[in-house]
Amino acid sequence: MVAAVLFIALVVTLVLNMPVGIAIGVSSLCAILADGRISSLYIVQQLVTSADSFPLMAIPLFILAGELMGAGGVSKRLLNVCNVFLGRFTGGLATVTIVLCMFFAAVSGSGPATVAAIGSMVIPTMLDKGYSKSFTLALIAAAGSIGVIIPPSIPMVIYGVSTSTSISSLFMAGFLPGILIGFSLIVVSYLYCKKQGWKGDERKYTAKEKLAAIWDAKWALLNPIIILGGIYAGIFTPTEAAAVAAVYAFICGAFIYREFNIKEMFATIGNACNTTGTTMVIIGCATAFTKILTIEKIPGAITNGIINFTDNKILILLLINVLLLIVGCFMDTTPAMMVLAPILLPIAAQFGVDPIHFGIVMVVNLAIGFITPPLGINLFVASRVGRSDLETVCSGIIKFILVMVVDLLLITFIPAISMTLPNIFMK
Repeated sequence: MVAAVLFIALVVTLVLNMPVGIAIGVSSLCAILADGRISSLYIVQQLVTSADSFPLMAIPLFILAGELMGAGGVSKRLLNVCNVFLGRFTGGLATVTIVLCMFFAAVSGSGPATVAAIGSMVIPTMLDKGYSKSFTLALIAAAGSIGVIIPPSIPMVIYGVSTSTSISSLFMAGFLPGILIGFSLIVVSYLYCKKQGWKGDERKYTAKEKLAAIWDAKWALLNPIIILGGIYAGIFTPTEAAAVAAVYAFICGAFIYREFNIKEMFATIGNACNTTGTTMVIIGCATAFTKILTIEKIPGAITNGIINFTDNKILILLLINVLLLIVGCFMDTTPAMMVLAPILLPIAAQFGVDPIHFGIVMVVNLAIGFITPPLGINLFVASRVGRSDLETVCSGIIKFILVMVVDLLLITFIPAISMTLPNIFMK
């Protein structure tokens, strides 16, 4: 009875277009009232206690670092370096955009932040060079989803906190899947651009000009090296790395590149605060939701139901992937990870799936959710940055979704893609 109330209330509130965090909180409250054993103050307590977590401090700090990178000129210099080396190939700007998103992912940890920061710089240039608006916006949305796969990654932090899994190991496991997806997007973009006749930049840069571009971007290029190198060298934790990333991005923007003033800095911090506030409300309500599920023994029931349906490991993993892809269409990454990770991990573990590997599978699934309608956040961000309608973005996104689904299947059924680096460096 309580489980039925919980899920019916969640569906109804989402259909009514209530904000996801509030919808999860309201459905949790309905379940509490139906149960009668738990105080209604439980949700309020969870909003406070769920935020009292050292690893979760990484989320607002990585969000702030991404905002400061976009406003402080770091992203612009990375774009210039990528264009100098890759812009001359067929569909060169498309390749530059994907590589730049991969660089930005190595600091921001956020898909929407990557789309906003990179899109504002690249979209006008691509349109001026003759690329179609549907392809350009879809490319930005798809490449931005790599922001949560290549470490550091906010969803990986949430998964690690929810399942007590090593966040550093998750970060290490995300490298090869992120590179695989980035390379796949480059191949698809190259073939499509070649078919459309979109050539690269005809200008040839001299060795001196290339070195000058690298030198101008040296502080931007050092950023991911410092952050990730510090984590894996044991100098600081992922949470401390987030603080270092934010401070480093601020120093680059304010004192080295001098790209923003005090007014712009406060506006950037305000944007980060708005995003952080929304995220933390979702985490608090999702924590209460998850604990109600546990009290009602719903995860165990779901596990038994799936295992009774089939004991074939391949079929189980396919069913989990289908479930996550569907959920990604209707739910944001944070609540989906908070609610589903504690439910699905025990199922996968019964079939010998490593928690680190499964975490990457979940992250990639939900990253695809960034670009699948109707709730694909990257689609909305790309349409807003590109000043276009959602239909234009969606018309060009299908080919990128298909190639990412193929990558997802490879990552799911070839564990070495995720586990090679953690097995080498984290033991």
